[in-house]
Amino acid sequence: MRTWNQPSGLSAGLAFTVDANWTPEQALVVWDLLDDLRERVWSHYGLAIQNLLHEQQQTGDPLSDNEDMPF
Repeated sequence: MRTWNQPSGLSAGLAFTVDANWTPEQALVVWDLLDDLRERVWSHYGLAIQNLLHEQQQTGDPLSDNEDMPF
């Protein structure tokens, strides 16, 4: 059995495959569903997501006034 590396890091859950034979209309319906889901998650968790992303993007201690800029 092949193990899929999910962007979320999850290694367990329900298997999900995208049917290679969807019509463009079916694919659009799924696209719209995912877009609606993204909007709902963002409306509820948007600020928390922004804060978490900000924390994850921090590279460490800011440069002090005595250090040269890296560029």
